[in-house]
Amino acid sequence: MTSIHDTMFSQLADKSLFEQAQTYAYVYIDAAQERHVFPHAEDIDALKAFEEPLPKAPQDSQAILELLDSVGSPGTVAQTGGRYFGFVNGNAIPTAVAARWLSDVWDQNPALHVISPTVAKLEQVCEGWARQLLGLPEETVAGFVSGTSIATMCGLAAGRYALLQKQGWDVNTQGLFGAPEIRVVLSEQSHGTVFKALALLGLGKERVELVPADAQGRIDAAQLPELDSNTLLILQAGNVNSGAFDDFESVCAAANAADAWVHIDGAFGLWAAASPNQAHLAKGIDLADSWSVDGHKTLNTPYDSALVLCKHRQALTAAMQATGAYIEYSEQRDSMLYTPDMSRRARAVELWATLKFLGEDGVAQLIDGLCQRAQQFATLLTENGFNVLNDVVFNQVLVAEDTPEKTIALMQNVQASGECWMGGSKWNGAPVIRISVCSWATTEEDVKRSVKAFVAAREMVL
Repeated sequence: MTSIHDTMFSQLADKSLFEQAQTYAYVYIDAAQERHVFPHAEDIDALKAFEEPLPKAPQDSQAILELLDSVGSPGTVAQTGGRYFGFVNGNAIPTAVAARWLSDVWDQNPALHVISPTVAKLEQVCEGWARQLLGLPEETVAGFVSGTSIATMCGLAAGRYALLQKQGWDVNTQGLFGAPEIRVVLSEQSHGTVFKALALLGLGKERVELVPADAQGRIDAAQLPELDSNTLLILQAGNVNSGAFDDFESVCAAANAADAWVHIDGAFGLWAAASPNQAHLAKGIDLADSWSVDGHKTLNTPYDSALVLCKHRQALTAAMQATGAYIEYSEQRDSMLYTPDMSRRARAVELWATLKFLGEDGVAQLIDGLCQRAQQFATLLTENGFNVLNDVVFNQVLVAEDTPEKTIALMQNVQASGECWMGGSKWNGAPVIRISVCSWATTEEDVKRSVKAFVAAREMVL
């Protein structure tokens, strides 16, 4: 009987398994632009085919891939098309997808330079490119993490460490029991991942100081409490609903004067700094101490790509501390110093490929394109009698009918049409439809087609 090891060596040699996967991938790519954006009910029901007992013996690899494609592919959401506008989800740039395929074959662990010199070098390069694009201080370092949820936690952990260290307290050795007080000041409209990070770090929601937001969701600088050197201040580049940006220049200036730590949650909005046409939105972000930003949103890298950026290297590496007798640190970049995890995927490969492909001008074009399509959405919806509730400054558009019930019905009808898909949210306590334009593939025609779906959906409601 052939051993499982012989089977796998044979698969590496004849390549047919990889060619089969490639064929399925090409078919999926070709259909993505025109398919029903959300899977049909029968396709979702068909996913029950995956429900089976764990096999006792090894299974046929070709049959596994065939099942994954025939059942799994129809049940996916067409996020790689141009008419998906849900959850601020991006769409991977082709060059980055190809780079990820190659990287998956490399199967590198970038924890230490000695484990993967190539990925260590790509991380070093991407760190410098990110600083350049975002206009951050030269001493800023980067950690490559899965998403902004983790990036935010890392930035806040660095701030917690630094603020306590100033008071003579080492949180790594002494913990939080009996630690000096840290004030946490943030907007009432901060993203849920910020509150999650604070909870994980022992800085819970009930003890924070919430600052009211203005009509567009920006932190109200006039109602900011007096800051001090024990304050962790959290600002937002891109309100999750309206896309609005806080006034970083004035608020950060006040924080800097008080020697407070400033973290900017910039999941999708921080990249505004990389476009000459949108950079005014991010003016003053360089005055902060740490930042979190996704690659897989606005920048359109594949998923599992984000950065924590911090201009205090010692604070970040101390907060992300990693020790072990077997660890071989070097004079080169050892990336486990900048993230919570050790073993992980080589995320920097597709980020490097994305930035290399786009260049400065391409990044700006990508960002401007998303903003233009959002403006087009707002204009056409308004012309067709829909209520656009926010000032469209970036890639977010909020739409509502004259009653909550009609708004919800409108959204459900649009989603059911399959022409496009966008999610719902709450704005000023009422339900809204949230359109997030995040895909490089969204064209003017995609927006026109989607607005027609809104019109048809409203007729059903009426």
